[in-house]
Amino acid sequence: MLTQIAEGVLVHRSELLRNNTVVVLGAAGALLVDPGITRGEMACLAADLTALGRPVVAGFATHPDWDHVLWDVAFGEAPRYGTDRCAAVTGAVLSDPEWPARAAEMLPPEIAGDVPLDLFGRITGLPAGTVRIPWEGPAVRIVEHPAHAPGHAALLIEDRGVLVAGDMLSDVFIPMLDDATGENDPVGEYLVGLERLDVVAGDVDVVVPGHGSVGRGPEVSARIALDRAYLHALRDGRDPDDPRLGPSAEPGWEWVGDIHAGQALRFG
Repeated sequence: MLTQIAEGVLVHRSELLRNNTVVVLGAAGALLVDPGITRGEMACLAADLTALGRPVVAGFATHPDWDHVLWDVAFGEAPRYGTDRCAAVTGAVLSDPEWPARAAEMLPPEIAGDVPLDLFGRITGLPAGTVRIPWEGPAVRIVEHPAHAPGHAALLIEDRGVLVAGDMLSDVFIPMLDDATGENDPVGEYLVGLERLDVVAGDVDVVVPGHGSVGRGPEVSARIALDRAYLHALRDGRDPDDPRLGPSAEPGWEWVGDIHAGQALRFG
């Protein structure tokens, strides 16, 4: 079910991982950001868009994680954009003849047979330095940064005061760091990402994380501060005072503590 969070901006939340799909309505149709994640959920989303009379005219993937580069035939053949680095990562995945098996291995077992992979990862990279998504609708600014995954980008829907944060600023997930190359500075890169989001936070009334609940008003800056505090504690080898961990974690999400334990071993 689509829920309106601002004028012309709606959210569809997936059940298992609380993925948030964002829909931005334009005169000619809809911009679809990070659609997911099961066939049933995508069918529901497509039906809601049909009921609104808004075909999908463009898509955007905030980053190349598997659950953010999905698509379904019900959405049609609109261009699916991402940053050039995001598209490079998914292109490299698709160049491997064994990619379907590798992709299937990444899926949670509860939904492994119900995630459409036929159109997985087919992202058109926007030229480096592209400032806005090329579509006929509200201005959507691209805020690219190095946090969490290569080619990660948040989207600022300027006239609506909405920040689509990708896999950041969640109320259920701690910052998840990218050390795939083993040669980067995951904590430093994540702090750079938070700084870039902080720069635009003054223009934001609503934040939509990739997973979790929509935040409003002062929650936007509070989530940036919480993520920054987590990273400082991790870097300094301290136990973070974080409501997403330990006894204060939301019931059913205690396993996020395992993510922190692994990160503390690698980066603490």
